[in-house]
Amino acid sequence: MNKSRNTGMEKAVKSADRVLDLFELLSGWGQEMSHVDIATALGIPKSSLTSLLGNLVARGYVSFSPISKGYRLGEAFATLTQRTGSVQSLNAIAASILEEITDETLESCTLNRLKGDQCEVIATVSSHLRLVSQMRVGDVGPLYALSGGKAMLAAMPDSMVEEYLDRVVFERITPKTIASKVDLRRDIAKVRKQGFAYSLEEFTLGISGIGVAILSESSFPLGAVALAIPTVRFSPESKERGVRVLKLAAERIRRRYSDASSIPGST
Repeated sequence: MNKSRNTGMEKAVKSADRVLDLFELLSGWGQEMSHVDIATALGIPKSSLTSLLGNLVARGYVSFSPISKGYRLGEAFATLTQRTGSVQSLNAIAASILEEITDETLESCTLNRLKGDQCEVIATVSSHLRLVSQMRVGDVGPLYALSGGKAMLAAMPDSMVEEYLDRVVFERITPKTIASKVDLRRDIAKVRKQGFAYSLEEFTLGISGIGVAILSESSFPLGAVALAIPTVRFSPESKERGVRVLKLAAERIRRRYSDASSIPGST
């Protein structure tokens, strides 16, 4: 049983490697390549390459010229690259809004994105108050321990949440960090109901967070905006204000991102 599963996984990984090798080859070559040239360059059996190219041509990631009998990267690959550029522009789209979040709440805020099973800070604005949480671009933490991470996790489809729960290993970062799937499921359900997430000293003692997911047109989380508030200032008033400001900010960023993505050639 295990041997069969491993063999299937090895085949899947090998196929994935071949696709990536092919993309890199066609991208680096810069012009059409014949079936024979590709098979020779990558060391792929011609029969296997035929099936691989057939799938990629059908999906538009590789184009085939019946006149020259050559292959090159297709329009779907270019579109995918363009969308990646659009995701990277989330920083630029959100920059001024992050400043406004901190101006209105007086607290430090971050723009976060998914990075595997982690939440990564990709932009931050620090509070001018003396007692603040210092966050840096590139900082990462587990989804289950951060407000932005929990907000994005709750916005994922059920199937992705279940896959995450199957593989997650909980680390007790602070005494208040979530440490069980039961507790995390409860938090996810709460976030989905109220539209925002809390992290109550679950990642850093003395710091509580509020996070709201930024959704794409298909309701998949593009990222999240979050506040990091010293717990001594985490009052009912600051919570209410933080939730209101973050929800409005997330919706504004979503609209700007949607408008930018709909412009041909935008990144």
